[in-house]
Amino acid sequence: MKPGLFLKSTSLLNDTVFENALIFITEYNEKGAMGFIVNQLFHRKLNELEEFKNGQPFPIYFGGPVDNEHLYFIHQRPDLIEGGEPITDNIFLGGNFASAVRNIDKQILTEKDCRIFIGYCGWDYRELDKEIEEGSWEVKDKEKLSFPLFPF
Repeated sequence: MKPGLFLKSTSLLNDTVFENALIFITEYNEKGAMGFIVNQLFHRKLNELEEFKNGQPFPIYFGGPVDNEHLYFIHQRPDLIEGGEPITDNIFLGGNFASAVRNIDKQILTEKDCRIFIGYCGWDYRELDKEIEEGSWEVKDKEKLSFPLFPF
Protein backbone atom coordinates (compact mmCIF):
# COMPACT_ATOMS: atom_id res chain seq x y z
CA MET A 1 0.00 0.00 0.00
CA LYS A 2 1.21 3.51 -0.78
CA PRO A 3 -0.18 7.02 -1.26
CA GLY A 4 -1.73 7.65 -4.66
CA LEU A 5 -3.67 4.39 -4.88
CA PHE A 6 -7.43 4.01 -5.10
CA LEU A 7 -9.53 1.64 -3.04
CA LYS A 8 -13.01 0.49 -4.10
CA SER A 9 -15.32 -0.83 -1.41
CA THR A 10 -16.71 -4.34 -1.81
CA SER A 11 -20.12 -5.67 -0.91
CA LEU A 12 -18.82 -6.38 2.61
CA LEU A 13 -19.20 -2.64 3.23
CA ASN A 14 -22.76 -2.33 1.90
CA ASP A 15 -25.11 -0.59 4.33
CA THR A 16 -22.19 1.43 5.74
CA VAL A 17 -20.88 4.91 5.00
CA PHE A 18 -18.43 3.21 2.62
CA GLU A 19 -21.01 1.55 0.34
CA ASN A 20 -19.86 2.04 -3.29
CA ALA A 21 -17.03 4.29 -2.09
CA LEU A 22 -13.92 5.02 -4.12
CA ILE A 23 -11.12 6.25 -1.87
CA PHE A 24 -7.93 8.02 -2.88
CA ILE A 25 -5.13 7.26 -0.40
CA THR A 26 -3.11 10.35 0.51
CA GLU A 27 -1.02 9.03 3.40
CA TYR A 28 0.29 5.62 4.36
CA ASN A 29 3.01 5.21 6.96
CA GLU A 30 3.77 3.92 10.46
CA LYS A 31 1.09 6.22 11.91
CA GLY A 32 -1.63 4.71 9.71
CA ALA A 33 -3.45 5.65 6.55
CA MET A 34 -5.50 8.62 5.37
CA GLY A 35 -7.64 9.10 2.30
CA PHE A 36 -10.75 10.71 0.86
CA ILE A 37 -13.91 9.34 -0.67
CA VAL A 38 -13.78 10.91 -4.14
CA ASN A 39 -17.15 9.86 -5.53
CA GLN A 40 -19.70 11.16 -3.00
CA LEU A 41 -20.86 14.74 -3.37
CA PHE A 42 -21.65 16.65 -0.18
CA HIS A 43 -25.13 18.20 -0.06
CA ARG A 44 -23.79 21.77 -0.03
CA LYS A 45 -21.45 23.76 -2.24
CA LEU A 46 -18.57 25.91 -0.99
CA ASN A 47 -20.55 29.18 -1.33
CA GLU A 48 -23.30 27.69 0.87
CA LEU A 49 -20.91 27.69 3.83
CA GLU A 50 -21.05 30.94 5.81
CA GLU A 51 -17.35 31.73 5.50
CA PHE A 52 -17.46 31.46 1.69
CA LYS A 53 -20.97 32.81 1.02
CA ASN A 54 -19.75 35.50 -1.40
CA GLY A 55 -17.74 33.07 -3.51
CA GLN A 56 -18.33 30.77 -6.43
CA PRO A 57 -20.54 27.68 -6.17
CA PHE A 58 -17.86 24.98 -6.07
CA PRO A 59 -18.65 21.34 -5.25
CA ILE A 60 -17.63 19.80 -1.95
CA TYR A 61 -17.27 16.06 -1.57
CA PHE A 62 -17.95 13.96 1.51
CA GLY A 63 -14.38 12.85 2.20
CA GLY A 64 -15.17 10.47 5.02
CA PRO A 65 -16.54 10.07 8.51
CA VAL A 66 -13.58 11.56 10.40
CA ASP A 67 -13.43 15.27 11.32
CA ASN A 68 -16.50 16.57 9.49
CA GLU A 69 -15.83 20.03 10.92
CA HIS A 70 -12.96 20.82 8.54
CA LEU A 71 -12.36 21.15 4.83
CA TYR A 72 -9.46 19.41 3.09
CA PHE A 73 -8.40 19.51 -0.53
CA ILE A 74 -6.27 17.84 -3.15
CA HIS A 75 -5.13 19.54 -6.32
CA GLN A 76 -2.80 19.42 -9.26
CA ARG A 77 -1.86 23.10 -9.43
CA PRO A 78 1.24 23.74 -7.30
CA ASP A 79 1.85 26.74 -9.56
CA LEU A 80 -1.27 28.37 -8.03
CA ILE A 81 -1.28 26.90 -4.51
CA GLU A 82 1.80 26.98 -2.31
CA GLY A 83 2.57 24.56 0.48
CA GLY A 84 0.86 21.43 -0.81
CA GLU A 85 2.28 18.05 0.16
CA PRO A 86 3.07 15.87 -2.88
CA ILE A 87 1.07 12.63 -3.00
CA THR A 88 2.05 11.60 -6.53
CA ASP A 89 4.04 13.35 -9.25
CA ASN A 90 1.11 15.64 -10.05
CA ILE A 91 -1.30 15.49 -7.08
CA PHE A 92 -0.89 17.50 -3.89
CA LEU A 93 -2.65 17.45 -0.54
CA GLY A 94 -3.57 20.82 0.94
CA GLY A 95 -1.57 23.97 0.85
CA ASN A 96 -2.64 27.59 1.10
CA PHE A 97 -6.44 27.24 1.16
CA ALA A 98 -7.05 31.00 0.99
CA SER A 99 -5.09 31.07 -2.25
CA ALA A 100 -7.08 28.12 -3.57
CA VAL A 101 -10.38 29.85 -2.78
CA ARG A 102 -9.21 33.11 -4.41
CA ASN A 103 -8.33 31.17 -7.57
CA ILE A 104 -11.67 29.33 -7.47
CA ASP A 105 -13.50 32.66 -7.17
CA LYS A 106 -11.53 34.05 -10.13
CA GLN A 107 -12.44 30.83 -12.00
CA ILE A 108 -8.76 30.09 -12.56
CA LEU A 109 -8.88 26.95 -10.42
CA THR A 110 -11.57 24.56 -11.66
CA GLU A 111 -13.06 21.19 -10.71
CA LYS A 112 -10.51 19.65 -13.08
CA ASP A 113 -7.72 21.05 -10.91
CA CYS A 114 -9.00 20.67 -7.38
CA ARG A 115 -11.34 18.63 -5.20
CA ILE A 116 -12.54 19.89 -1.80
CA PHE A 117 -13.67 17.48 0.91
CA ILE A 118 -15.45 17.75 4.21
CA GLY A 119 -13.99 15.08 6.48
CA TYR A 120 -11.60 12.27 5.65
CA CYS A 121 -11.06 8.53 6.11
CA GLY A 122 -8.46 7.39 8.58
CA TRP A 123 -7.04 4.09 9.76
CA ASP A 124 -4.61 3.15 12.50
CA TYR A 125 -1.34 1.44 11.63
CA ARG A 126 -2.00 -1.81 9.70
CA GLU A 127 -5.79 -1.45 10.15
CA LEU A 128 -6.34 -0.76 6.44
CA ASP A 129 -4.12 -3.69 5.48
CA LYS A 130 -6.33 -5.98 7.58
CA GLU A 131 -9.49 -4.61 5.92
CA ILE A 132 -7.97 -5.27 2.47
CA GLU A 133 -6.96 -8.80 3.52
CA GLU A 134 -10.48 -9.56 4.77
CA GLY A 135 -11.91 -8.40 1.43
CA SER A 136 -13.55 -5.09 2.35
CA TRP A 137 -11.48 -3.13 -0.19
CA GLU A 138 -10.08 -3.76 -3.67
CA VAL A 139 -6.93 -1.87 -4.67
CA LYS A 140 -7.60 -0.26 -8.06
CA ASP A 141 -5.26 0.88 -10.79
CA LYS A 142 -6.31 4.40 -11.78
CA GLU A 143 -5.83 3.65 -15.47
CA LYS A 144 -8.43 0.86 -15.23
CA LEU A 145 -11.19 2.83 -13.54
CA SER A 146 -14.15 2.94 -15.88
CA PHE A 147 -16.02 6.07 -14.83
CA PRO A 148 -15.08 9.75 -14.77
CA LEU A 149 -13.69 11.33 -11.64
CA PHE A 150 -11.05 13.85 -10.71
CA PRO A 151 -8.64 13.59 -13.65
CA PHE A 152 -5.53 12.22 -11.99
